[in-house]
Amino acid sequence: MMTGSRVGRPLTVPRMAHPHGVPQAPRHDASPVEPLVEPLAGRADRTAPQTGAHVLVVGAYAVDLVFRELAGQVAFGSEVWAGGLGMVPGGAFTLAMGLRRLGRDVVWAADFGSDVFSREVLAAARAEGIDEHGFRHHPQPVRNVTVALSGPQDRAMIAYEDPIPARPLAELIETHRPAVVMLPYLQFGPEVSEALDVAARHGAEVFMDCQDYAGHLGMPDVAKALSQVQVFAPNEAEALRITGTASAAEALEVLADVVPVAVIKRGGDGAVAAEGERRAARAALPVPVVDTTGAGDCFNVGFLHERLAGGSLDACLAAGVVCGAAAVTGPGSSAALDSAGLRARLARLPA
Repeated sequence: MMTGSRVGRPLTVPRMAHPHGVPQAPRHDASPVEPLVEPLAGRADRTAPQTGAHVLVVGAYAVDLVFRELAGQVAFGSEVWAGGLGMVPGGAFTLAMGLRRLGRDVVWAADFGSDVFSREVLAAARAEGIDEHGFRHHPQPVRNVTVALSGPQDRAMIAYEDPIPARPLAELIETHRPAVVMLPYLQFGPEVSEALDVAARHGAEVFMDCQDYAGHLGMPDVAKALSQVQVFAPNEAEALRITGTASAAEALEVLADVVPVAVIKRGGDGAVAAEGERRAARAALPVPVVDTTGAGDCFNVGFLHERLAGGSLDACLAAGVVCGAAAVTGPGSSAALDSAGLRARLARLPA
């Protein structure tokens, strides 16, 4: 499914909760099912020139079936009503779509099959103007479905994926020669290390998320992989686990000794980052929460977009927090910002 060695359980395409503000009161009269592809008001201007800085996103799509405004906690033997239900494209689609909306030249390496989920996400990707040179098509179903239970402060996910042979990450990098490789989950092992060496030889920067995968810095393969990436952006729980520390501040210092740029997404507490001796922190923005599912991925998009523009560490954090906050105001990643929306919201931030 995804490129490179994968250790542990199958990919479930988890995403970070990024809650902000006061949630709406749950409703017990669940609304009708919404279309698979939510209204995409923030689509990029297809007539605008792309900004270069070719980004290769490597990762599977997911279709997120999102239950929102849950009346209680889900447990076996119980029934819980949701106040809203939607089906939206997710997984690595969010990264590719978010970057494209911001005007970035992005290629998405993903697999699609004969199933309805593949067809719908492929249609959404085409509607966003995402470059199709990284797409691989199969005659059989390639289903990647995630049920997201989205509460005001966190989310739980259940996922299913059809197994397909992975494409070697090194081969993808050689083929596309990107300026940046964006990996949505923690990858490590000999094949991954070889691929990261290929990226380095071609001068490509690597941005890696964690996405709740097992692994810690005491594992030599994990430590080696992180030493080969330029930006590592786990959420707080992942950062504590991977470093074996008890606080975000401690975890940031440990990661700062391993990767050039360490970012920790802290949900409702904002985000912190380190680059060399520099440290930066940004508070979360108070916005009405509809769905937290795609917020972590949208944060990553904003951070990378500003980094490609030459922004400071604080400016990158600001862009990440703004993009993450916008994402929670709509189902899935449907509220992801375009470049004009990002500029407008950044201009309103306090100095």
